[in-house]
Amino acid sequence: MSEVEARKSAPLWMKLLIWGGIALVVLALLAAGGVYAGYRWMQDEFAAPGPTAEATVTTLPRGAGLIRIATQLENEGLISDARIFRFAITLDEGDRSLRAGEYEIPAGASMAQIYELLRSGQTVQHPITLAEGLTSAMIVRSLAEEAVLTGEITDPPAEGDLLPETYLVTRGTSRHEIVDRMRRAQDDLLDALWDQRAENLPFETREQAIILASIVEKETGIGGERGEVAGVFVNRLRRGMRLESDPTIIYGISQGEPLGRGLRRSEIDNPNNAWNTYQIPALPPTPIANPGREAIAAVLNPTETSALFFVADGTGGHVFADTYAEHQQNVRRWRQIERQRRQAGN
Repeated sequence: MSEVEARKSAPLWMKLLIWGGIALVVLALLAAGGVYAGYRWMQDEFAAPGPTAEATVTTLPRGAGLIRIATQLENEGLISDARIFRFAITLDEGDRSLRAGEYEIPAGASMAQIYELLRSGQTVQHPITLAEGLTSAMIVRSLAEEAVLTGEITDPPAEGDLLPETYLVTRGTSRHEIVDRMRRAQDDLLDALWDQRAENLPFETREQAIILASIVEKETGIGGERGEVAGVFVNRLRRGMRLESDPTIIYGISQGEPLGRGLRRSEIDNPNNAWNTYQIPALPPTPIANPGREAIAAVLNPTETSALFFVADGTGGHVFADTYAEHQQNVRRWRQIERQRRQAGN
């Protein structure tokens, strides 16, 4: 009997079994093809440009899971389909890799790009700028006004302990953490500069260096002058002369808050103000502000100068003098400028 004849004579149940097997194979192939097509479609949607027309900031709360994050992104119009976002990330086993924080989503970002951004933890950085010469109380007040920061400063920093500059922070950073960063930044700066300081300086400790740097900081806001102002004060300390710095008197009166007026003769002559460097022949007991990098560096390596005096020159800077007679001429010139300005104001 031939093979064809054998097939024809096969029982019906066997024929059904064969055709059923063929049908199952075909269905499996069709199903596999459908799954593959669906997977490719999902991947294409995941990688397709997103719906945002411009960069948008979103904040993912701590403890949020994938479902909550996907729903939030869809509600904010940052992704087109939360289900695709969830499914693709679940397949990648990345559902536990998303990090909380504030993110800037670029315009047209795909779900895949957003996924990578949320995994990276590259959150928005906010600059917090604290100006040189602020007192510690002023810095605490400034930090209290920064809306991106959290918490309260329960342990106010000592005067002169902080390094004022610009710090980058993420939303939700605690104010106490910024104070700690400012303390560490000053410590690190002193570590870097202390061993390279000039020889025979008229102070021995880092604290004394900060005290003098705070006075230099308050005397001039011009970077190019800080070295020479420091040089004048170093010369005076070496000779046992009083520093005669107006900002030190103000600190003893108001703890550095602006007086809103000029100093009175009685305040200059007051021997009971411990910060009155017209009366004490030494550094005051504490810094009078928080000096910046340039003022600290200037004090540790002051400009070599023979000058012992300086006074405002009317342009925002100062004019320096080696002798008291020359200084008196400069003072008269400055007072004339002040009179002319008052008359012009009237």
